[in-house]
Amino acid sequence: MNGKATDIQQKVVKFVQELLLDEVDRSPITPAVIAEKMDMVLKMNPRWGEGLNKDCVTDELVRRFSLWIGQDMMLKNDTGHEDWLVASRKREWRYWIRHTEWLERSQSPKVVEGLDQSTDTVLGLLEDPLRAGIWDRRGLVVGHVQSGKTGHYTGLICKAADAGYKIVIVLAGLHNNLRSQTQMRLDEGFLGYETKPVQGDMQIIGVGKFSDPGINPNFATNRTDKGDFTASVARNLGISPEQRPWLFVVKKNKSVLDRLFKWIRNHVADHHDQESGRKIVTNLPLLMIDDESDHASVDTGEQIFNADGKPDPDHEPTAINRLVRSILHSFGKSAYVGYTATPFANIFIHERGETREEGPDLFPSAFIVNLAAPSNYTGPVMMFGQKSDDEYDGSINFIREIKDHCSDDVFGGWMPQKHKNGHIPLFNSEDVLPPSLCEAIDAFLLACAIRKLRGHGNEHVSMLVHVTRFNSVQRHVCRQVEKHVRHLRQKLTRRIGHAEVLEKLRALWELDFLPTSHQVGNNHQDLVPKEVHSWEDVASHLADVVADIHVKMINGTAKDALDYSEHKVAGIKVIAVGGDKLSRGLTLEGLCVSYFLRASRMYDTLMQMGRWFGYRPGYLDLCRLYTTSDLAEWFGHITDAAEELREEFAIMAATGATPREYGLKVQSHSVLMVTSRLKMRSAKDLKLSFSGQLFETVVLYRTKEKLDHNLLTAQRLIALLGRPEVNPERIRNKSQQKWEGSFLWNDVPASEIIDFLLHYKTHSGAHKVNSQLLAEFIQSMSVTGELTRWTVAVIGGGEGSSLSLRDDITINMMKRKMKATQDDRYSIGRLMSPRDEAIDLDETAWNAALQMTKEDPNRKKELDEPNAPNGPAIRKVRGFGAAGVAAHPERGLFFLYGLDPKLASAGFSENTPPIIAFAISFPGSNSGTKVEYKVNNVFWEQEYGPAE
Repeated sequence: MNGKATDIQQKVVKFVQELLLDEVDRSPITPAVIAEKMDMVLKMNPRWGEGLNKDCVTDELVRRFSLWIGQDMMLKNDTGHEDWLVASRKREWRYWIRHTEWLERSQSPKVVEGLDQSTDTVLGLLEDPLRAGIWDRRGLVVGHVQSGKTGHYTGLICKAADAGYKIVIVLAGLHNNLRSQTQMRLDEGFLGYETKPVQGDMQIIGVGKFSDPGINPNFATNRTDKGDFTASVARNLGISPEQRPWLFVVKKNKSVLDRLFKWIRNHVADHHDQESGRKIVTNLPLLMIDDESDHASVDTGEQIFNADGKPDPDHEPTAINRLVRSILHSFGKSAYVGYTATPFANIFIHERGETREEGPDLFPSAFIVNLAAPSNYTGPVMMFGQKSDDEYDGSINFIREIKDHCSDDVFGGWMPQKHKNGHIPLFNSEDVLPPSLCEAIDAFLLACAIRKLRGHGNEHVSMLVHVTRFNSVQRHVCRQVEKHVRHLRQKLTRRIGHAEVLEKLRALWELDFLPTSHQVGNNHQDLVPKEVHSWEDVASHLADVVADIHVKMINGTAKDALDYSEHKVAGIKVIAVGGDKLSRGLTLEGLCVSYFLRASRMYDTLMQMGRWFGYRPGYLDLCRLYTTSDLAEWFGHITDAAEELREEFAIMAATGATPREYGLKVQSHSVLMVTSRLKMRSAKDLKLSFSGQLFETVVLYRTKEKLDHNLLTAQRLIALLGRPEVNPERIRNKSQQKWEGSFLWNDVPASEIIDFLLHYKTHSGAHKVNSQLLAEFIQSMSVTGELTRWTVAVIGGGEGSSLSLRDDITINMMKRKMKATQDDRYSIGRLMSPRDEAIDLDETAWNAALQMTKEDPNRKKELDEPNAPNGPAIRKVRGFGAAGVAAHPERGLFFLYGLDPKLASAGFSENTPPIIAFAISFPGSNSGTKVEYKVNNVFWEQEYGPAE
């Protein structure tokens, strides 16, 4: 399909969409209804029907009308804020109107409507730019990785300009590449023309095609690689309040920001502050957007606070933080909005941090908005699944395990985990790629060919290879990939020695692509075309596809750049070998295949490296992630923790909590504290609170000695307990829920649980569950009168063989399948059934927790209405109570499970003893009690990888 055909297809989609929107009842938007409206459009312009791919039009419209979007959630602090955004203020808006008209060409009406509501929410939380006096608002918008945050702040900028904000500064990453990409997006979505170094013939693009060019905003930076704010721009730039708004898109670079700050102070400021003598701008309201605000903007220096909690006014912040704050502090009317998918470093900023010259720190004291992802977003939950009864459900089979990247020696092999700068990647001592990367490139070829068959031939298709942070090593990898692609190209295009290549590709297509497409098509019918192509059709496009593939190295030093805009008509097929530029912010258009070996375990670093998240319309089933079982396990681990914190956020939003209250929750979280130690301002110690969290042993030992020891520890605990409640029953939704074959004890003293934890051996690879730390935490809490009395449950009723814990306590063990192939551990997906955690709640408390769960706005879809409470709600009700429900912060909940090694599919020997696993549910608490986890720099980097 050529560029003209693509343009016609877009027009047909837009016109048919308009007709469908006029339907009184929009629910039955079926292919037949779409075909009827399409015929009407083509009768009006028959030429559009020539060569039109009607199936592609139908698929796109089915996707658009099946989409749903959840509701954003927010925490806010309205101190000093005045409500102002009412309907009458929006009547004359021009930038937003043309922005919506531009979006409607390619977006679902539900997406445009959702963006309108969401940006209204954020804009309304800022101050009215027409408000008199001095004011300052600082907030944070949290989106999912690759979920459209740039599109969100582009819409916000349009509305802010309409409302009266005159200066818009966008802080866009650390590299020219990312800054340029952001400028291009804003040229299209806000300015309406291509920004160039020399203003000559202005090429109208994007929103500019939907309005009079006379309203186009001004620009101070341009789309070229060197288009940042320069000294020559600073010398010649003059701004007055009568003019249209000005856009600055700048890097987070000390020289650039210093230049911008001095220009504002010397050429824009119109007033001297009487108290401090500072030059400030009083006549131009500022909106600052900080893209990836947890990166570089956070002050990593240690600020001192006195006994009254007042900060040291002479503290010297780190360079980028100092300049960002100085620019904000130079405006009498300023609004700062940080955007990120990993907000944890922002939340570690001290709320009261302030200095004399720079003003307040960047803590989002006014608001935190959690953006809802639309149903067509492919995020961590879809990639790695979410917790169900005993494993992870809901995930798509995207992940392909890499086992051949290193040797048994951690320093040996093609790409060992602990390689150093200068490492030369060799596979079996040869200068070639490992078979897993060869297979990943084969998968990319197939994806390109199938996308071409689906009518996506002129769209961008990308592959990511991210295996090292060292530029020197990347060069070797890039060379090897180029050599491999060149050999494939020669064989497939010249048809010499091609039979073996085709056979290998056919096997991958039959054994992998066909079954995966079938699975995804069954579960996500609106995201994948129904048509299945034959192998002959796929094979016929392989030679053309491999001839079009470019291999590029993208990092901080490479001259290569991914400029998708230069390939708008034909699209580009690229294998990008990364680099730090690929770690954060840079969008890989049409990403299908990722090959990922980076070993950081810092939550924010790892999630930001996940370039494979995002939107995959019409090709979701073709996506693949090649990675190690260890990294897949860690991704699943932090996905659980992030989802649980989003649930916690929903509960806090429903109860009117402030950003600071959420900040305290995140700061003490036992998993999501994993951000850079410098960003956490903690020199040596991590201070952890386990209140309101659930802990499950999902990484367990395999050795007989350790398993025997843990079994004996469990039997010793059970021997100390009295008569249990057998086969516990509870009322749930007016019906009986029974734990057949299980036993329950109430009012067990904390000392018994502490003793068990001190003796039980948790696996060193269990990053979240450390029995010694848990024991110490319970001991600390019991001193304050909390966690003193425990409910203990031994859960049986499984399909495994029987296990005797004492003469009168025998259970049938559970079946838990091995999740990943690792010789040193037995890893499972989930230990507990979600219903178990509420075993100690009566009907009233259970209903209160269920109601709390239902108040999460992202769950209010007909197919997603919860029928049981989630974990955060259960723990909150237990710890804080609810209407008609007493609080029980003294009551912890402890579970023991027996796992049958014979049912684990893990290759255990015949004499392997029963595997004892435990779980602990801690009630919510405001006590603030924490335990110290002492670490040093060496340990941190070994455990979590180097900081960014």
